Amino acid sequence: MSSRGWTRARSTAGEEQAGHLAPCITLTDDALAHLKQLKEQKKSLLDQGLQLLLRIGVKQGGCSGMSYFMDFETPDKVVGDDAVMDLEGDMKLVCDPKSLLYLFGMELDYSHELIGGGFKFTNPNAESTCGCGKSFSV
Repeated sequence: MSSRGWTRARSTAGEEQAGHLAPCITLTDDALAHLKQLKEQKKSLLDQGLQLLLRIGVKQGGCSGMSYFMDFETPDKVVGDDAVMDLEGDMKLVCDPKSLLYLFGMELDYSHELIGGGFKFTNPNAESTCGCGKSFSV
């Protein structure tokens, strides 16, 4: 963790060769902490010894043309060309190559505000975003 409160994905040279990537997406400490809480809510899967990875990506839709999605999944859902990024702790992030083109350099934050709170996507690749911040155009 850096002094600015940002958590960066990390990998070693060997992991990069095995499909694991160095920082492509940055998470704030607040985002990582909230994701860990959400992961704990999947306790029944964790109790079965299953590892959960966070899949993040983009799909067609939303008010601006493309929208973000995130969900937890098991390692058997990872396909050969998916990028796997190791975050601090035991959190791993997975992204398909097409989505990664749109998400490269993105920062994911989490806000506890009562109005407008939730995950915040700061995407340098987006030309414009909608008012809610959950969709964008390129």
